[in-house]
Amino acid sequence: MRRVVGLAVIGSLLATVLAGCANPAGVDGSLTDDWKAQPEATSFVPESGVCHLSLPDGQLISRAQYNPLDCGVDHHYETVHIGQFTGSEKDAAGPPEKGSPGARKAFDECNTKVSEYLGGDWRGGRLDLFIYYPAKEAWEGGSRWFRCDLAEVQSLDDNAKISRRSGNLKDILKASFPMAYGCFRAILSSDKKDITAMNPVTCETAHGAEFAGVWTAPESSYADFEKNTQRAHDACRSIVAKWAKVPSDSNLRYRTGTIIYFPDEEEWADGDRGVQCFMWISDQDLRRSMKGAGPGALRIR
Repeated sequence: MRRVVGLAVIGSLLATVLAGCANPAGVDGSLTDDWKAQPEATSFVPESGVCHLSLPDGQLISRAQYNPLDCGVDHHYETVHIGQFTGSEKDAAGPPEKGSPGARKAFDECNTKVSEYLGGDWRGGRLDLFIYYPAKEAWEGGSRWFRCDLAEVQSLDDNAKISRRSGNLKDILKASFPMAYGCFRAILSSDKKDITAMNPVTCETAHGAEFAGVWTAPESSYADFEKNTQRAHDACRSIVAKWAKVPSDSNLRYRTGTIIYFPDEEEWADGDRGVQCFMWISDQDLRRSMKGAGPGALRIR
């Protein structure tokens, strides 16, 4: 505004000094009527189909921190989908807090969109889902987007380490090992009561565990879920039965054990109810996949 006022004063002074003098041909004497109108300011919205080498800590991103890359070059994160908050989430005073209705809405949409993009549930491979929101200043300026990013992780047991990769992840779960989870050699604790590591192997290599699918747990508090993980094991046995094509009956617990991985408390608060289900045979080294193997292969013990 200060600049516009200054120009107006200068124009007034010039008009006074040049009074009585004719304007040159093609000049109408107005300093402002030929300026092009400035474009209307718009809020910052990121793009899908781009990748990123690094991201700031936390879930909030400003325009200044936005540095997209072509996915053909080395990167860590790929933006798969951009959603928009509506309704009461749109009217919130700031970006969603952990466990808020806005965070759960964003997770639900991202969960669906990234799984469609991958060709399978994102929990079925060495992948992790990251959700980002506009920085506070961008939110105050009208930005209401949320961003769904995928990253390749090092392993099932260490999803905190993000792998550097090139190329996009489209339909990558339609393929098998090494991205999609398959067979594992489980490492037991000294007392044989806990799994200390899950080492991925080809299914032709001696192993006792194999990924069978994802069970969606019902709504409950995280504390209640942790108190009753047996329910998750029982549900995962049913997932294994359908996957291996064996009867889901009273004999199922004599055919297979289960190993489960489930969300941490923060992920649970944001709406993640996906429990990863693994078939587990402790008394035999398998050398083939049990997917669709039937009762003859997954025998009663």
